[in-house]
Amino acid sequence: MTHITPDGQPIVLLEDVTLRLASQAGEVNILQGIDLSVAEGETVGIVGPSGSGKSTRMMVMAGLARPPGGRVTVAGRRLDGLDEDRLATFRREAVGIIFQSFHLIPSMTALENVAVPMELARRSDAAAEARRLLGLVGLSERLSHYPGQLSGGEQQRVALARAFGGRPRLLLADEPTGNLDQATGRAVVDLLFDLHATTGATLMLITHDPGLAARCGRTIRIADGRIAADSLADNGTGAGPR
Repeated sequence: MTHITPDGQPIVLLEDVTLRLASQAGEVNILQGIDLSVAEGETVGIVGPSGSGKSTRMMVMAGLARPPGGRVTVAGRRLDGLDEDRLATFRREAVGIIFQSFHLIPSMTALENVAVPMELARRSDAAAEARRLLGLVGLSERLSHYPGQLSGGEQQRVALARAFGGRPRLLLADEPTGNLDQATGRAVVDLLFDLHATTGATLMLITHDPGLAARCGRTIRIADGRIAADSLADNGTGAGPR
């Protein structure tokens, strides 16, 4: 199954990717010969039981885990040949990541948390862009608040704003509502899809919730480190030929 960008290249291409991790019982196959292509602008929900390899795949696509086998190409770059410095530059320039546990810096305000990745990229508009993004997620009145002064939903909205600050081509969201109540989680997901629609970034959403995955144009089910199913939504919103 091939999903391509208008220029003929998928934004994510995994080819025969394997990854094994050591355990007390011996090596465990986390990823087993994964092949996957994702087109620019797609929304992809990734579902499967705990331990099936969902989050590991996200780590591989972000260059945070190095598979010993196969090829990983994201946004036109072969990740398996990059050193740590180049991987960090790749993430800063091409990838936004949203974690279940927010990963905000507790000693920094909401504004500083959003601005700091842009400042590291030496963007002169970092503070102004951070204010704009926090406004988009409804936190204009919380700029000077620290994470400990924010609710869980507010912290996740700060994390959303931070993830979009680098103008990523690929957005990886790992259980972004896992630590939120149902109503707050729905609001955060609505914001996530709104920001996706505004920016055109490719969205890959890891979730245990089939209903949330169904909001994506394409759903991939992972089982035992393999792709067990890959289907477009009934409304045909997935991108690319099949």
